[in-house]
Amino acid sequence: MLQKLGFAPGFNKQVTETGAEGQWFDGDNVRFRYGSPEKIGGWEQLGSNKLTGAARAIHNWDNNVGIKYSAIGTNRILYVFSDGEYYDIHPIRTTITGANFTSTAGSPTVTITVSSNHGLLDNDIVLFDAVSGLSGSTFTNATFEDEKFMVTSVPSSTSFTITMATNEAGTPVTNAGSASILCYFNVGPATQESGFGWSSGLFGGVVNGEATSTLATALTDTTTTNIVLASSNSFPASGTIRIGTEDISYTANNTGTNTLSGGARGVNGTTKATHSSSAAVTDITQFTAWGEETSSSDFTINPGLWVLDNYGQKLIALIYNGKCFEWDGAPSNAVNTRATVIPNAPTASRHVLVSTPDRHLVFFGTETSVGDPLTQDDMFIRFSDQENIDQSDSYTVRAENTAGTQRLSDGSRIMGAIKGRDAIYVWTDTALFLMQFVGQPFTFAFSQVGTNCGLLGKNACREVDGSVYWMSENGFFSYDGQLKTLPCLVEDFVYSTNAGLGINTVARDLVNCGLNNLYGEINWFYCSASSSVVDRVVTFNYLDSTRERPVWTVGSLARTAWQDSSIFSKPHASLYDPNDNNCYDVTGNTQGLTVYYEQETGTDQVNYGGVTTALIGTITSGAFDITQRRSNTGQVVGTPDLRGDGEFIMRISRFIPDFIEQTGTTAVNFKTRIYPNSTTVSNNFTCDSTTTFKSTRVRAREVELQIANTTSGENWKLGTFRLDISPGGRR
Repeated sequence: MLQKLGFAPGFNKQVTETGAEGQWFDGDNVRFRYGSPEKIGGWEQLGSNKLTGAARAIHNWDNNVGIKYSAIGTNRILYVFSDGEYYDIHPIRTTITGANFTSTAGSPTVTITVSSNHGLLDNDIVLFDAVSGLSGSTFTNATFEDEKFMVTSVPSSTSFTITMATNEAGTPVTNAGSASILCYFNVGPATQESGFGWSSGLFGGVVNGEATSTLATALTDTTTTNIVLASSNSFPASGTIRIGTEDISYTANNTGTNTLSGGARGVNGTTKATHSSSAAVTDITQFTAWGEETSSSDFTINPGLWVLDNYGQKLIALIYNGKCFEWDGAPSNAVNTRATVIPNAPTASRHVLVSTPDRHLVFFGTETSVGDPLTQDDMFIRFSDQENIDQSDSYTVRAENTAGTQRLSDGSRIMGAIKGRDAIYVWTDTALFLMQFVGQPFTFAFSQVGTNCGLLGKNACREVDGSVYWMSENGFFSYDGQLKTLPCLVEDFVYSTNAGLGINTVARDLVNCGLNNLYGEINWFYCSASSSVVDRVVTFNYLDSTRERPVWTVGSLARTAWQDSSIFSKPHASLYDPNDNNCYDVTGNTQGLTVYYEQETGTDQVNYGGVTTALIGTITSGAFDITQRRSNTGQVVGTPDLRGDGEFIMRISRFIPDFIEQTGTTAVNFKTRIYPNSTTVSNNFTCDSTTTFKSTRVRAREVELQIANTTSGENWKLGTFRLDISPGGRR
C-alpha cells in the first residue's frame, strides 16, 4: 500500500535516530521553508583578491551620494570594499623615520634597525615609504616602496625582521639605505585560546589595565639595577616588567625617584638587550611567563576583533579593548584616506555603537577617566554629547550637554550591545539591560530585564523586528518585552563536545551571529570543540517556528563574520583559511587569508579565482518503522501504518519521488537496519525531474530517508514522498 512520508520541520538531535520518528534528524547545507526542507543557496567571491588575516566584522552602509561601502575588519587590516575593489584604510599607530636595512646572502630575512623604540610585535603590519639608498642588493628601493610586510620577529626595541618573497642573491647590505616606516595599529591574534604554554603577551589575559610607563634613561645590556622610569607610581613594590622582548624582575620600587632596583635581567627565558630612553615599559607581574602553564578558567588570550558602525557617512571602527577610529566615506575623501583616531574619545573600550535616532557615540567597558587606559572598567558605559563625537568636550559630563556615564551592577564585564527598535540592549556575562534614550537631564535610562542569561561572546546576539535572540553559556534566549528561554532541539548537540562537533567555549569571542532575513534565519557560527577556527553553524528559523515546534538546523557552513542584506540585495560573509598565506598585499604573511562572499546566489560554491565546486545539501530523517493493526482475536486488519513500534520487518517495493523544485539529479538513500545498534545498510537510488517511480527491494525493521545532491548545478526542494510498503513478518 502507498503511504505518504511526513516529517516535522527542523532537526531533532535531542534523541537518537530511532527516537526521532516522524522528524528530521540530521543534515548539512539545508534549510526549511514553509515546513519543507531544501538546499541552501550558493555563494560567490566578491572582488578578485583575498584579505590578510581573519575577518571578524563586516558593516555595510552608503554615503550621502549613494556610494555603497563594505567595511571588513580582519585581525590585521581594516579594509573597505567598494565597486569591486578592496582598499586598505587601516589606521597608522606611528611613523618611524631613518630606518636602515640589513640582509644576508642566501636568506629571505631582512633586519630593519631604527633609532627609537618601535613598539612592534610579531605579526604586526608595516608599510615602507620614502625608501632610498639601496643598490647592489636583490632588494631594491622599489622592492620596499609603498609595500606592506608582516613583522617576523622583534629582536629588540629598535630592530625587527621581515621575510622577503625571495632570498638575497645580490650584494648583501649592512645598515644601509633609509626609509620611513608606517606602523599599523595592532588588532590581535586570529584565534582565542587558553593560556597553556603561551606567553601572555600584551593582548589581554586575566590582567586588565596593566601598569605602563616609559624609560627615563636608556638601558645597556649590562645594566642590572636602578631602572629609572618616567613614573613608577602605578607599579607594584616588587614584580616583573617587560621592555621590548626582554623581561626584567625587580625587588624594590622607589616611587620618590621612580626607580626599580634589586632585579635580574632577561628572566622568563628572554634575552638581555639595549633599550633606548622613552622605550615602553609594561608591568607583567600577573602575566603568565613563557612556559608557565595556566588553566583555561583563569587565562584566555583575547582574539583580534573589531566593532563597526556608521555615524552618518562616517565609519566608526573600534579595536576590541583598544582605540576607536573614524573614516569619512565622503566622495572627496573616500578610498585614498586612512581611518584616524577619534580625538578626545576613550582609548580602551570593549564595545561601541552609534545610538539612533539620537546620535550619541556610546562606549561600553570603557575608561572612567577618558584617555587613561589604566582606568578601563569592564562594567562602565560612557556616551558622547549628542551630535558631537570628536570635540574636546564631547565626553565631558556637563549640565549643558548630554554626555554621561553609567556603571552596570550585575555581572563582571559587559559582553556586547546592539541597537533595537526602541532601546539599546546591553549584556553582561550574567544579565541583560535596556538602555533607552529619555533626553535631558539623564539622557539615557537603564533597567535590568534579565538575569542568569548572559551573552556568550560579544557577537553572539541579533535583533529582529523588535525581538532579540542570543546565545548564552548554556542555552539560547529571546527577549520581546519578556525574557524567554528559546526551545532548541539541537541544544545538547551544540553544547556537548560529543564527536568534536559541539562548541569550543574557550573560543567564545569568535562566535558570531548573522541574520538572513531573506529566509527568516538566525545563524550562530562557532568553533567546534576540536577547532580554534570557526567551522560550524547552528540556525534558528524564526519565521517557521512555534513555541511548541521550534525549527533548528546544524551544519558545516563556516563564516567568521556575516552582514545581512540591506543596501546590498544579498548577505555578505567571510571565510577564513588559516593555512593560506598566498597574500596579494602583505609580503611575509603567516596569518592566513579571508575570502569575502556574496551569499544566497546560485547553487554552488564559486571560490577564489572563479573556481566552482559543488555545494552538497543533504538531509536525513529519523528512523520510521511499520506496525499492523489487529482485531480482538489477533487477526491482522487494515493497512499498515508507518508510525509503528518496530514489531514487523518492513518491505518497501517502490517509492514515488516528489520535489517542489528539482534541478539535475538527486540521490535518494534508504538507510536500513534491523535493530538500533545494528550495522546500517545503504540502499541508493537516483532520480531526476522525469522520474515517476523507482522499484526497490528494501527490507528492514528501521528505515531512514536521506536526500542529497551530488554534483554542481543541482538544486532541490522536497515535497511529499510516497512509499509502497507492506509488513514482512517479525524476523
